[in-house]
Amino acid sequence: MTTSQLLRVSLGLIGVLFFVAMTACSKSPTANTAASTSQGDNKVAANNQQPSTKSGGLQNEKGDDEEHGHVPGSHGGIIVSLGRDSYHVEAIVTSAGELQLYTLGSDETRVIDIDAQEMTAYVKSPTGTDSTSITVKPQPQPGDGSGKASLFTGKMPEAFKGQAVNVTIPNITIAGERFRLGFTTESAEHGLEGMPAKVSNEAERELYLTPGGIYTQSDIEANGNVTASEKFQGFMAAHDMNPKPGDKICPVTFTKANAKCSWIVGGKKYEFCCPPCVDEFVTLAKTNPDEVKAPEEYVKK
Repeated sequence: MTTSQLLRVSLGLIGVLFFVAMTACSKSPTANTAASTSQGDNKVAANNQQPSTKSGGLQNEKGDDEEHGHVPGSHGGIIVSLGRDSYHVEAIVTSAGELQLYTLGSDETRVIDIDAQEMTAYVKSPTGTDSTSITVKPQPQPGDGSGKASLFTGKMPEAFKGQAVNVTIPNITIAGERFRLGFTTESAEHGLEGMPAKVSNEAERELYLTPGGIYTQSDIEANGNVTASEKFQGFMAAHDMNPKPGDKICPVTFTKANAKCSWIVGGKKYEFCCPPCVDEFVTLAKTNPDEVKAPEEYVKK
């Protein structure tokens, strides 16, 4: 074989070996890992740009609503999902006008503490357009870590006390991720499936201020000669759909009863979840008194 032929063969072998080496590198775990990491970084970046608010997503500072969470929590509040159920917040607005936010994990029964932080909440009427801002501050609870809190509270504006509201918090940080949080109390008070509607004002006075069935004049006087809406003006209902054994339950909805929402019927004290249920029960006492049980019968078994 001539020198020139040997040179051509050698160059050909070098080319083949180089091709094989490049092919092996393209299939190596390191290359795949790098590609996966790059894709993962892109996903993380996308998630950071658009935090998820699966449920309760009031999406801006003005309180424009898109989706609301209405699932009842262990404190009787509304469970709001964050980040496709990565986290949850139980939101409560008390009758005294305090906003309470309990931070929960992906399991809604598990309390988690998060970095203590002040947040700005925007409050407005469900039918209004103007919102009012309030400051929500951390309130560390027993068991919370240093610099962390599992409860955050704020004072509602006076104009909204006792009223249904939409609440938006544009920025809450959990484990380094930022989320938007939003909810409404409107459905919690008036729109839950199975909850009776309030009777009209004229019919309400006829219902409460005239005796009938087992509902007596003595009952009317014991209740202060007023209607339920008058007695419970400003009452903020919090429906707990999961009463525990031994808990008193509402005779109408069988949700957990609220001791602050009671009414005398037949000389006995009954407890309800909300004023419209009192309407329903007094109607029953006047029209079908045989269906009314003793108060001790309305207990979760």
